[in-house]
Amino acid sequence: MKSIIKIMLSLLFTSCFLQAVGSETSEPVVSPQINNAGYGRHIVRVDNNFKYVLLPIEDFAPEYEVSILVDTKLETTFNVRLAMNHIDYYMPLDLSPYKSGNVILDVKSSLEEYNARAKKDTLWLTNITQSNIYNVENTEQYRPSYHHTPLYGWMNDPNGMFYKDGTWHLFFQYGPYGSTWNNMTWGHSVSNDLLHWTAMDNAILPDGLGTIFSGSAVVDKSGSAGFGKDAIVAIYTQADRSQMQSMSYSNDGGMSFSTYKKNPILTLPYEARDPKVFYCESTGKWIMVLASAPAHEVEFYSSDNLTDWTLESRFGKRYGCLDGVWECPDLMELNVRGTDEKRWVLICNINPGGIYGGSATQYFVGTFDGHEFICDTEPEITRWVDYGKDHYAAVSWSNTPDNRHTMIAWMSNWQYCAVVPTTQYRSANTLPRDVELFRGDDGQLYLASSPSPEVDNARGMMTDLGSFAISNKEITKSIPENLSNAYELDMEITADNAEKVNIVLSNSKDEKVVMTFNTTSSTFSMDRTESGITDFSADFPCITSAPCPDNKKLSLRIFFDHSSLEVFEGEGRFTMTNLVFPTFPYDKISVNCNGGKAKVTSMKIYEMK
Repeated sequence: MKSIIKIMLSLLFTSCFLQAVGSETSEPVVSPQINNAGYGRHIVRVDNNFKYVLLPIEDFAPEYEVSILVDTKLETTFNVRLAMNHIDYYMPLDLSPYKSGNVILDVKSSLEEYNARAKKDTLWLTNITQSNIYNVENTEQYRPSYHHTPLYGWMNDPNGMFYKDGTWHLFFQYGPYGSTWNNMTWGHSVSNDLLHWTAMDNAILPDGLGTIFSGSAVVDKSGSAGFGKDAIVAIYTQADRSQMQSMSYSNDGGMSFSTYKKNPILTLPYEARDPKVFYCESTGKWIMVLASAPAHEVEFYSSDNLTDWTLESRFGKRYGCLDGVWECPDLMELNVRGTDEKRWVLICNINPGGIYGGSATQYFVGTFDGHEFICDTEPEITRWVDYGKDHYAAVSWSNTPDNRHTMIAWMSNWQYCAVVPTTQYRSANTLPRDVELFRGDDGQLYLASSPSPEVDNARGMMTDLGSFAISNKEITKSIPENLSNAYELDMEITADNAEKVNIVLSNSKDEKVVMTFNTTSSTFSMDRTESGITDFSADFPCITSAPCPDNKKLSLRIFFDHSSLEVFEGEGRFTMTNLVFPTFPYDKISVNCNGGKAKVTSMKIYEMK
């Protein structure tokens, strides 16, 4: 048995290594020279003729502090979980910026960690290598094919999104040295259709004021900040011992940023973060929406120049969900569907305290005059943007064409995001969603979210699964094999006298997701307790539920992409986003009903290109 385990571990390490460096055998791979300096400190002498140092990572090992020195001058410092007991994967340290001199890595652990490590061989010392290759091909089982993910490393909140000259820019909270949260940086991807993304160089890096947390970016069309007309101005939180707001700017359309030399631009004696900035036409001023996180408040500031900010008002105490902390706010004026009416919507992400535990996104409808937000509803009312468990940090793009309000969210939950069964990368974004308001049967205004029009354009081959009557006897349709990992399923249901209509995605391993349209309670639910791999967190198995329109008909758009399910009611009146990790693709869809009869009047499945 021990020999079998050794062979399996050897194969695992070999697989991790080949995944990191690629399969090209002609590319040289070398080990750098390492000198033990004592007391948990090592000097790694790097050959900067290679592009990468490949760092062996163990997700939950203690952290090392790594300083990059060029000719002994400190360039930057980061934290990394170097492998101690086993290698989960490799992460690349790009040496391209450090070609001008002699490069060393000064690697330090705390004395306590050093004493623990000294009792055994430290795995990273014998496995750190250099290469010109780091393979970023989409090879992991659960990596989506039509949702945005980082090439490698950790991702959480979307940040600083803007549209300009035909290009959608998506920045995001990024940890480049491992697939767990750390070393927060702004990663950067671009797209001309919101679905096909190209990874760019990291945009905004930590500096002496701290790491780079969430924020926003605007197109400064008049040059009010002094960086020139049409400069891209990014405003974000910097975090160290405390949190403060800083600014960077770009004069090349967001491809590179310069740090404002007089940072920080806003300091407060309490914790506040994630500034969302927009131009308010009614007052002719810039508005910053800032989350006063532990106080459960949102603050509103105004400015003429994006640099000097004046507090206008606060909103939030006693309103909505008051658990956890408030983060990642957004404020936008939306049309009310089918009318000339407009209303303001304040987005507020919270963690923990979500409707099904952990993180989630709530919203408030009201008025905003450039100074104060007044909510239409009573303080005790909480409304959710999405009724799943894996929708957080939802924010919108700025400078969008046709005055669209297009949002995207982080598709995970803080309860288990660090332990989901992926390795080279962690986390994806939701599909882009266009939002508006609609008036419900109760006369109240609610947020509607629909897949952005670009999602329709990604449809490929359509397979018509027909229409059919259903009863308590299950009817099963096969999902075409070439679509079973990634598709859009559209269906229309008429419940007739049935109490419940059950829609089941399943595979030959008896793994399944059960979705139920309950006409008695006017709800739609999703049960992922038997969906596949669920044992990595006690918080993962769950049933989520959303209110449905109060009638017997339901139209659904269901998007499956390797490890995620996003469900949209046909008119966007509810959405539900949940991760799933089946060990084999869901290749069957079954439908039945309880307490009567129903009809599936349409069922179509689309390839997603």
